Amino acid sequence: MSDRENHQRCTEKFINLANELKDEGLDIQLVSAALMSASGIYATYSVAGNAGALNDSGVDKVVATYRRNLEHIQARKKSEVQGSH
Repeated sequence: MSDRENHQRCTEKFINLANELKDEGLDIQLVSAALMSASGIYATYSVAGNAGALNDSGVDKVVATYRRNLEHIQARKKSEVQGSH
């Protein structure tokens, strides 16, 4: 399986888990915030390990990565919406 396929597989699993939590009655804003927290914790772990923390430049790099990813997602969503009209 390619990196892209693995990425999509992981993304779908996280979305499925988020939807399970929503279906259990949790507010979607809370679920979204928890996913962001988990992502931040895991991003820190992926760079600094369990015992480490990010320095300011590391935080800036993670924020920039999140921003690029979110911009990409929004561009794709906008394209999907425009294509459905």
